[in-house]
Amino acid sequence: MLKILIVDDEILERTALTKIINSSLKDVVVIGEAPNGRIAIEMAMEHHPDIIFMDIKMPGIDGVQAVKAIKKVNPCIRFIMVSAFNTFEYAKEVMQQGVKEYILKPSRMQDILAALDRVSADILEERKQREEQQSLRASLDRAVSIAQKEWVSTVLVNQVQDITFDEWGQLLGVEITSGYIMVFSLQPSGMNELSTSEKQKWYLWLKETLKFIVNKQEIMVGPLTDSQVPVLFLCKKATEKAHFKTSAQAIIDNLNRLFEKEGFAAELRIGVGLPYNHAHELNKSYHEALMALQHLLKTPNRKFLFAVKQGSAELPSQSGVLEIEKKLLEAVRQGDVNQVLFIFESFATMLAEDKNIKGSLVKKSFDELFILISRMLHELGISYERTPAVEESEDIMAIFEKGKAHLLAVVHHVQVWRNNHAKGMLHKAKEFIETHYAESITLELVAEYVELSPYYFSKLFKDRFGMTFIDYLTEIRIKHAKAEMVDPGKSLKEICYSIGYKDPNYFSRVFKKHTGLSPTEFRKVTVG
Repeated sequence: MLKILIVDDEILERTALTKIINSSLKDVVVIGEAPNGRIAIEMAMEHHPDIIFMDIKMPGIDGVQAVKAIKKVNPCIRFIMVSAFNTFEYAKEVMQQGVKEYILKPSRMQDILAALDRVSADILEERKQREEQQSLRASLDRAVSIAQKEWVSTVLVNQVQDITFDEWGQLLGVEITSGYIMVFSLQPSGMNELSTSEKQKWYLWLKETLKFIVNKQEIMVGPLTDSQVPVLFLCKKATEKAHFKTSAQAIIDNLNRLFEKEGFAAELRIGVGLPYNHAHELNKSYHEALMALQHLLKTPNRKFLFAVKQGSAELPSQSGVLEIEKKLLEAVRQGDVNQVLFIFESFATMLAEDKNIKGSLVKKSFDELFILISRMLHELGISYERTPAVEESEDIMAIFEKGKAHLLAVVHHVQVWRNNHAKGMLHKAKEFIETHYAESITLELVAEYVELSPYYFSKLFKDRFGMTFIDYLTEIRIKHAKAEMVDPGKSLKEICYSIGYKDPNYFSRVFKKHTGLSPTEFRKVTVG
């Protein structure tokens, strides 16, 4: 059905045109009439007609001006110009706007319908071509997607033999010099396992989001296996390989930011393999990414980890370093100065005992640690932008001293925050729970209300009040249930619903667990 808008300053002309069109044609409908150019522009923006019959000569904004304004916003709208003035200058102006149809007043019925028929035929033909192109493009995209997924699968089992980076580059229309693998893993944030539908939803989100962040020609998304997805990232220039960490870091940061906004009840972890120049070497990158992911899953505070090149001078025991980072981050979060100093001194001693460790490697380790601390502070809602100015040329002891000074400054900042701001936010959270206990309230909802991540809100809440969020919510609900049971006019079912529970049986079990009595028994004891 094609939508028509009639624009004319004469009401009789509008009425006549509307009657002719609505009574003569089945597949078109007049959706409105406008008496001048200004209203025509407004109606075009609101109703998006396919065709507009536009009078040229009108007071105020005339037809030519209206066509120009509408074309700027919606160039797909077609126009049939109507005028009592058989003037070439008017015709020339609207022809410059792509208008091909021009009829004169008073218009004969056959002229109106013939012009409308020609324009309608053009629109329908254009739509048909567009649909065919979209269908063809969708089929091609599906075919390429399947081919890419199968090719990534062959990478994982080291069977890449039949196609090279050059050949993929020719197919995709880009020059590819190297590639590397990231393995993305979705981890449940609580005790419950992730359902198949949740994993599938995340997989589709991951594919679409990566295409949004990265040009889709520069990635190949592999299959979802359990909760893991391997993704091949293609480097178009030699410089991209040299600086791939910078590029990968930007992708990871953007992805994590969007992941948090999406509200998945899970955590995202990412292992990153090293880049290689040949397709048959990508299997190495895949295994490196898997190993990085395995180390990562032992460290809940860290969201991603880059693989380390084998044979290079490395920090002692990567898993040992991750464990120390984990303990150090927890001590910083608690604002525990003594624990921070003890863990840091142990870390420094471990590094100092290895004679092969260079200052540049220590600096790199500290940089990564300070990035983790900065992210943790951000998630807590703490603003602290300062970083230690450490130079690679400095000796190890100087780097240690600067690192220690920075950590102490951070811990002091955390202490102040915990004593002031965190108290305020947690008090605000308690007030919110006490006000909204009867609603479908969740940990995530309250964490969002006080602008903390659910993970850290849960930690802070338990540290501060000695009980979990759900225990406190239950305590509030049971307290209100007891108060309402004094009123014999209220049924237990009413009370159950009024305090936020939807299942009377579940309410009864929770009540008995907390009071030692069932709701019925409690009411008998207290009310009689």
